[in-house]
Amino acid sequence: MRVRMADSPWIAGALGLWLLCAAPARADLKAAMAEPDLEKRSGLALANASAALKAARQAYDAGDDAQTAAAAAEIGESVDLAYKSLEQTGKNPRSHPKWFKKAEIETRDLLRRLDTFQQEMSYADRPLLDKVKARVQQVHDDLLIGLMEGKHK
Repeated sequence: MRVRMADSPWIAGALGLWLLCAAPARADLKAAMAEPDLEKRSGLALANASAALKAARQAYDAGDDAQTAAAAAEIGESVDLAYKSLEQTGKNPRSHPKWFKKAEIETRDLLRRLDTFQQEMSYADRPLLDKVKARVQQVHDDLLIGLMEGKHK
């Protein structure tokens, strides 16, 4: 005899709880700040930005506006930390593009996901992400220009 999920809410609930607990823990911005390697710090900060976007989406779906705003602010802080960390390396993005290109790709992906999330939001709630999107766009553009033009002399 087969048991369908619709027939047993306990099985569906247990499975949902297990998946929630088995999900990887959200990256922490403080852990990223503690990383001494500036390039790795940048990667951790961008991973945190992605996790914060997921948290913002979940909070918005749950109807928690304060948590959505806090997660949106964390996205901006994470992207800023990533960019500042790459700048502090003192490396020329054209000569050493590895981490700069990764950051450019991740910020481009983050922008697409932010735009999708904003379009799925209620019209009245959309301005919440405008400032964050503008900052992520600015960081992305700066990274792209650095990769294409190199360091200004």
